[in-house]
Amino acid sequence: MGMTRVAHATRLPLHGMKRKTTTIARLGLWMRQHRGVILAAQWMVVLFYTVVVVVPAFLPLPGEADHILDNLTRFAQFLFWGIWWPFVILSVMTMGRAWCGLFCPEGVLTEFASRWSLNRRIPAWLKWAGWPFVAFVLTTVFGQMVSVYEYPKPALLILGGSTLGAIVVGLLYGRNKRVWCRHLCPVSGVFGLLAKIAPVHFAVDQAAWDAPSHPRSPPVNCAPLIDIRRMQSASACHMCGRCAGQRGAVTLSWRSPEAEVLAVPTPSTGDAAQDLWLARLLVFGMLGVALGAFQWSVSPWFIAAKQSAAVWLIDREIEWPLDTVGHWWLFTDYPQLNDAFTWLDGGMLLAYMAATTLLVGGWIWLCLRAAAVPAGLAWNRLAMALIPLGGINVFVGLSHLTTGQLFQENIVLAWANPLRMGLLTAAALWSVTLAWRLGRLPAAVGVALAAALPLWAWQQQFYVW
Repeated sequence: MGMTRVAHATRLPLHGMKRKTTTIARLGLWMRQHRGVILAAQWMVVLFYTVVVVVPAFLPLPGEADHILDNLTRFAQFLFWGIWWPFVILSVMTMGRAWCGLFCPEGVLTEFASRWSLNRRIPAWLKWAGWPFVAFVLTTVFGQMVSVYEYPKPALLILGGSTLGAIVVGLLYGRNKRVWCRHLCPVSGVFGLLAKIAPVHFAVDQAAWDAPSHPRSPPVNCAPLIDIRRMQSASACHMCGRCAGQRGAVTLSWRSPEAEVLAVPTPSTGDAAQDLWLARLLVFGMLGVALGAFQWSVSPWFIAAKQSAAVWLIDREIEWPLDTVGHWWLFTDYPQLNDAFTWLDGGMLLAYMAATTLLVGGWIWLCLRAAAVPAGLAWNRLAMALIPLGGINVFVGLSHLTTGQLFQENIVLAWANPLRMGLLTAAALWSVTLAWRLGRLPAAVGVALAAALPLWAWQQQFYVW
């Protein structure tokens, strides 16, 4: 079936359209030659990360009179959630996983810890391709349960727990490696998807690598455990520059941002199970779970459902679900700020996010499955056309934290929602274009229908709710 439409897929080489661009190639070599500068910058980021995540958790909660510029907690929240994370998403879409290789504190710490690793063999269960999906869903849902964006203790619990996990994995497995980043990081899958459309990457010329006349070079320590010689995808590459110029075959290069999505898969391109889990992460995670997380707090449907459930419980004299939980590490519990979840609040939150995930993710999955058959494609390959929409969906949701925090400072950005809707529409159109190039009309129609539901949901939030 897949062979009948293979001509519709553009056979672009994964190393891109313009393999040699002198300036950018020199930048890659500079990164390799100035590793000490990069390490210094990484440890500065670790220090900054420690300050904005750890310190606020031990300070009094800010009051209504506190502002970004006069309260450390509010300042740290704005930097971390309002600036840091939204633009990390954009950076991966434009520069690949340079964030991972050059700045990420968890990557630095897990690799540093692995210097003293027991160097145990990585067990098969840890290599399971579904961990990035599971980790993303669990951290996203739990973050909403404890209001991770609003309060510093939950941020320390989730982010600190993830960092601790990275250190422990570093101490157990690999030597000078980033096993955590490759297999368990909650955002590794998201970054791997977004890096596929980045216009820069490290291109590998396998023929040059294998040339017998080339002098033998010392091996490169690839921390994320990539077989550099066979690297065709930017998905796992951390863009750290350590392999730049290796054997005259590795070059930091420009490429078409569509090249990797449109390239015809080969047996050496990647793992089929991993590709399937990445598609599930995109459809049910970035476009399903994330949408529920960004919208439940402003949804009138959530409020109406919760009120109906409360009336039903009261009529039957079932009172315990209306009691507060009393544990901030389980559900939001800050009664001094009139912000405390009852068991009903928590249950309805979980139910709403599950329903959104099944409805939105299920709709997209059905559209892709229906379109994949006449297009002669596997549904998970067609799903890759939705990467632009998935990335902008996450960016737009995180940008609400930015404008929400600015709103508390009496700074209203009236143009924000039209700009967000414009970005989402442009991303959806790009996704439809990618689908057309993958499988012509059936694929384009399927992706257009798939994108319609997330766009409608955002339109409701921007202009109706």
